[in-house]
Amino acid sequence: MQTLFAESHLWLRIATVPVYVGAIVLISELLHRYTNTKPEQVRKVVHIGTGNVIIIAWLLHLPAWVGIISGILAGIVTLISYRLPILPGVNSVGRKSLGTFFYAVSIGILTAIFWNLDLPHYAVIGILIMAWGDGLAAIIGQKFGNHPYLIFGNSKSWEGTLTMLVVSYAIVSSVLFSVQGNIWQTWCVGIPVAIAATAVESIAQWGLDNLSVPLMSAGLAFFINQRSIG
Repeated sequence: MQTLFAESHLWLRIATVPVYVGAIVLISELLHRYTNTKPEQVRKVVHIGTGNVIIIAWLLHLPAWVGIISGILAGIVTLISYRLPILPGVNSVGRKSLGTFFYAVSIGILTAIFWNLDLPHYAVIGILIMAWGDGLAAIIGQKFGNHPYLIFGNSKSWEGTLTMLVVSYAIVSSVLFSVQGNIWQTWCVGIPVAIAATAVESIAQWGLDNLSVPLMSAGLAFFINQRSIG
């Protein structure tokens, strides 16, 4: 009886992932179809919203296969939607980009690596930096970006870049603080990670930042923090 209860409880926890993601996609489509919300803003709703699924998986102690399968399925659906207009609100970016696909791939890869190492917080760091750092940088840059610059063909603003830097540092420090408390690594590891994430996001092309930023951020945080802790 206890085994059956535990299994049913697990499936209830797992069910929160598709329910949550489905709600985010539904909201984005409603915004796209029935409001005057700009396509890029709709996409950022999905970008930030779906990234939070990694927190759900972490807090609910979901098994690694949930994130891996979710990443695969999301990647397949995204590729199909590039050819068929099944998710116009998600992919209507007005430019050539495989960013949404790479985003799904990064979730699957980071879950596969760090869940199996029993260090899921590094996957959380990588995905949240991409979700909130990049997402808020775009929003702030578009609204308040009065100091633009061009780097490797990418049009950026100093306001957006600073947002990416600050938010990335805040994410690393917050996640590490929740895991290891108030030690010097908690407040120092985020500095190089935030700088690297911001640099990579600034130069990435064709949506590759949705893959390179999460993988690099998670990997660098893992490398620096684990080596310094010993």
